[in-house]
Amino acid sequence: QVHLVESGGGLVQPGGSLRLSCAASGSIESIYAMGWHRQTPGKERELVARIIISGGSTDYADSVKGRFTISRDNAKNTLYLQMNSLKPEDTAVYYCDADSPLIDPASGYGMHYWGKGTLVTVSS
Repeated sequence: QVHLVESGGGLVQPGGSLRLSCAASGSIESIYAMGWHRQTPGKERELVARIIISGGSTDYADSVKGRFTISRDNAKNTLYLQMNSLKPEDTAVYYCDADSPLIDPASGYGMHYWGKGTLVTVSS
């Protein structure tokens, strides 16, 4: 099992910055990708950014390109999301996630782990 714990959320004014962290523990050796999603009430969970552990390739939602940066410190088993030029529309619960190629017998698909989320509120 993989355990993910987010931190760094809080209240920030528009135009400000926050850095979210996600500490991973457990069977992390099998993880090949990690990312961040966000969700607001009444909306589906949205992909924000994703990083492939091997090689470091990244992908971002169009709404955050140029403002957010995803990175990972493999030595510390920690994923980061640097958020700059924050907008009120960025307000959401942000979730860290990790993907593993190990097959879940219940679904037949690879393992997918989620953190419990951290709230980011962008408001003046």
